[in-house]
Amino acid sequence: MSASLTLGKPEHLDKLLALVAAFHAEEGIELTEEARRAGVAPLLEGIPYGAAYLIGPPRAPIGYIVITFGWSVEFGGLDAIIDELYIRPGVRGRGIASEALIALPRALAGGGLRAIHLEVDQTNEAAKKLYRRAGFAPRDNYVFMSRKL
Repeated sequence: MSASLTLGKPEHLDKLLALVAAFHAEEGIELTEEARRAGVAPLLEGIPYGAAYLIGPPRAPIGYIVITFGWSVEFGGLDAIIDELYIRPGVRGRGIASEALIALPRALAGGGLRAIHLEVDQTNEAAKKLYRRAGFAPRDNYVFMSRKL
């Protein structure tokens, strides 16, 4: 199975929403369908703040990655946060997520991206191992913090 990445477009909305709903159900993220659609659709329409990539064949994707863009003085310019990464349970454990995480910087290389960040549950050892294999490392003395508005 391939971890090829396809930049999401409006015609992928229904397939992507099904994957996002599955991920949210698995993670206990409660959103209405309307809110989920409002969060995903602009990414497929080309807003400059982020992008969604389908993993696997676009006609039958096996996962997705959503990234959002920001600016970092420390990292010298454009950076990104992996907001969500999901692989269907039936195909996990085959290295697909690792391949996708390694392919992502290549897909973004021409855009001047300086760094990619992500957040991981401190108790999720499998995810931390996956991210380390893909070249991510925790930053000493830093913790990702959030405030809902």
